Amino acid sequence: MPKQVDYENRRRRIAEAVCVLADAHGPEGVTMRDVAAHAEVSLGAVQRCFRTKEEMLVFAVDHVGERVTERMRARLSESPDQTAGTALEHAAGEIALLRSAHRAEARVWLAFLAQAAISEPLAARLRISYAALQDLLARLVTDAVRGGPGDPAGPDSGATSVDPQREARALLALADGLTSHVLIGHLSTEEAEDALRAHLVRLWEHPRTGRAGRAE
Repeated sequence: MPKQVDYENRRRRIAEAVCVLADAHGPEGVTMRDVAAHAEVSLGAVQRCFRTKEEMLVFAVDHVGERVTERMRARLSESPDQTAGTALEHAAGEIALLRSAHRAEARVWLAFLAQAAISEPLAARLRISYAALQDLLARLVTDAVRGGPGDPAGPDSGATSVDPQREARALLALADGLTSHVLIGHLSTEEAEDALRAHLVRLWEHPRTGRAGRAE
């Protein structure tokens, strides 16, 4: 009987190998032959999963994004009684990859971002990932600024002055910036978390001050 091959598991193993090699050499230094050796599969097995190196890199970007999203959703679901404001802070913190356990993942993500500047397929995949993250953050912003028991904005806070998509874009950009600053040592994890928290505090204050941040 022919041996059954779990292609999805193999593709994930290959993606992990790509991430390790991209961390060491940058995406441009990754070769299909080196990936095969690191994943302990044949070069032919890699080529059967991915027709080109670029296709392999795009899959690896998805793989990293899925891991971040899974951790974020797990953190949101493990504490169902947390306030919407706390949920938003936790989600943004996961996206920023601030914890020391995620340093390698943060380096790989930023390496892919840099490569995407000259690779449209990578850029297109990253735009899809960021759009999904932005929509999730926008939903959490909406929940938080509506206000409820224990939420920072408080009930009946006049939250219509906050544009959830605009705030989600800003929060996503801040998260990426904090990732970079922590990686180069400009900020500690604690300082980055404090900067993130301070940004959210200002967001909670917007509903109380009318149309904060908007030109009259």
